[in-house]
Amino acid sequence: MPRISRMVIDDETTVYHVMSRTALDGFPLGDIEKDFMLELIKRYSLLYFVEILGFCIMGNHFHILVKMIPEYKFTDEDIKKRYVEFYGDDRVFADELVPSLRAKLSNLSEFVREIKVGLARYYNKRHKRRGYFWGDRFKSVIVEKGETLINCLAYIDLNPLRAGIVNRPEDYRWNSLGYHVQTNNQGNFLSTDFGLKEFNPPPADKGLKSTKERIRRYRRYVYEAGALSRPDKMQAKVIDDKVVAKERKKGFEISRISRFRHRTRYFTDSGIIGSKEFVATNYQRFKHLFYSKHEKKPKPIKGLDGMYSLKRLSEII
Repeated sequence: MPRISRMVIDDETTVYHVMSRTALDGFPLGDIEKDFMLELIKRYSLLYFVEILGFCIMGNHFHILVKMIPEYKFTDEDIKKRYVEFYGDDRVFADELVPSLRAKLSNLSEFVREIKVGLARYYNKRHKRRGYFWGDRFKSVIVEKGETLINCLAYIDLNPLRAGIVNRPEDYRWNSLGYHVQTNNQGNFLSTDFGLKEFNPPPADKGLKSTKERIRRYRRYVYEAGALSRPDKMQAKVIDDKVVAKERKKGFEISRISRFRHRTRYFTDSGIIGSKEFVATNYQRFKHLFYSKHEKKPKPIKGLDGMYSLKRLSEII
């Protein structure tokens, strides 16, 4: 069956969870490659009409939570300024470039392509190899702002903990929480507009103090989501009788913590994720892309109250 065209909303600011895996065996992305990729994301985020809300670069894949801003919100002068600052004064800017740059710099696929192509070239040159570096095309999920966004961001930041690399997500250098804590968000690379009123400090707290308070509240949220203070919640390699008995008492229902402590496809394969109304409304935008003749309905995500996805995905996590 042909693959479904990518779902992209061009005429309004939209958040996407982007993920892509390498085509190589093992974990080809070492520290040097991760550093290079992070610099690519930072560099291209200054050129494209985007805000980076979060990221995580692992040994064989990466996640980016990116807010794409429509091109109509930028003037011709904005475009010229970004172009000159990115390429330097030596590169001549022609006014005829504006229309094509408008289309390019607001395009999600172009933004991700630049990053993936840049890293593939660097990796192949460094390791003296040729051929494909990335696997299938990148995945993208439309993410509703607010609670869904913060849940998705927490899931992304918990990647290295799920992999057993670190005990605390901020100990990892190549995720957003680690970047906030270890570099104090150097260069204001990451946006702290998480879209939740409860994450915003009182009006009296402005500027740097306000930003630090938002990060503190987000970090607390991540700890609560992943139950990091409870080592008994760590995933066991072997399920012993006590664990089975405990799950039996819960009726084997998937908990909120389980959604963050284990890999779950809802955050990577859903297509659209958010409230029931958000998913239903955006499905109507893209229903012509689906081959199914049956109307799709938002499916509730067990363990995350009030959150729905476009597809019925496996409950295996």
